[in-house]
Amino acid sequence: MPARARGFCAIDFGTSNSGIALPHGEGVRLVELEPGYPTMPTAVFYDVEALAAHEEPRRLFGRAAVQAYVQGHEGRLMRSMKSILGSSLADQSTDLGAGRSVRYLDVVSGYLRHLKAMAEAQAGAPLERVVLGRPVYFVDDDPARDAQAQRVLAQAAREVGFTELHFQFEPIAAALDYETTLSSEQLVLVADIGGGTSDFSLVRVGPARRERLERADDILANHGVHIAGTDFDRRIELAHLLPPCGYRSLGPTGREVPSKVYFDLATWHLINTVYNPSRVAELAGMKGFYADPRQHRRLMTVVNERLGHALIGQAEAAKIAVAEGGRTPVDLSAIEPGLQAEVDEASAVEALETDLARIVGAADETLAQAGLDPARVDALYLTGGSTGLRPLAERLAARFPGASLRRGDRFASVAQGLGVHARRVFA
Repeated sequence: MPARARGFCAIDFGTSNSGIALPHGEGVRLVELEPGYPTMPTAVFYDVEALAAHEEPRRLFGRAAVQAYVQGHEGRLMRSMKSILGSSLADQSTDLGAGRSVRYLDVVSGYLRHLKAMAEAQAGAPLERVVLGRPVYFVDDDPARDAQAQRVLAQAAREVGFTELHFQFEPIAAALDYETTLSSEQLVLVADIGGGTSDFSLVRVGPARRERLERADDILANHGVHIAGTDFDRRIELAHLLPPCGYRSLGPTGREVPSKVYFDLATWHLINTVYNPSRVAELAGMKGFYADPRQHRRLMTVVNERLGHALIGQAEAAKIAVAEGGRTPVDLSAIEPGLQAEVDEASAVEALETDLARIVGAADETLAQAGLDPARVDALYLTGGSTGLRPLAERLAARFPGASLRRGDRFASVAQGLGVHARRVFA
């Protein structure tokens, strides 16, 4: 098939949400991945309920995957799959239940295959060429693992039928999306803060530069840290939801109880390791480590009832509820009747203080790499789901008081910008 005849698309494979863009007229459009939604949660549920010995698990994606888990179907919910790309987990398998297992890489490729199929159905043609978004750093301070992460994502894309691949930094894609709205040249600092990474790019944008395919000299600096929304959720859970289960409590001898189980329960891709029978037995045997037996009993309820993913979901919901101020109760009655926690903006910010400082520091480092004073920045462009956290947005804006604050579509601007780049690459 001639190169020009082969269809193309752009995929934003995000830690929390994903989108896919197709060419449309002189621009691009996002594929409707779910009814009424141009983006979809990066989630897969393997349903092993009533599975016959010879059958393969039914897979559900996006909101349907999360809903199946919430409704209590037997199986395994997989989220934050992007976070395993630079780790040793990529080639390992994980248990699904009912005697089934799956490679983590196959989880990623299966999700990409679903996105590709949805896009091909709307395009009415096969798609063999793709621009894939990537964070500035998949892995902080480890170039070898960072390169490995991109190779693993490329391998997954090839496994689902993409034959020509290009990568573009996600914050650069957001800058390209912002550029389509401009009538004059600007120096913009793009803050792309999603579920897994906080990335910054300092970019010259404007109508005179818009049609240039090679934009390397317009990119003054890139920097990022592997801290974002899922880290915020972990901090909220550890600070507010897990202390009633014994996190950071003292035992009879005055020593703090072992904390590893709590960190694993607050990390999506590690939760299922807590449910291993040998580990459950080990945790059950640690009752004497706790001065308050109720805390150990609650922990064992979380483990035995497999409530880990539900707790992270509650932490995320609490973070969103207090993002614009106020407070919210968190119902923990699934652990113990009448048990409740409360989260307010002040305590949430206190829990997130270290992470927020590192993210703002990454913005400062981006300007330092470019050798520019913050006063030179014309616009601060916020995109990514975690920029909805008001204290974070305010701290970033305070670092660039002379810049106009602009907000893109928190979940779709990167996919749109990747589509713009794909048109230029494959035209």
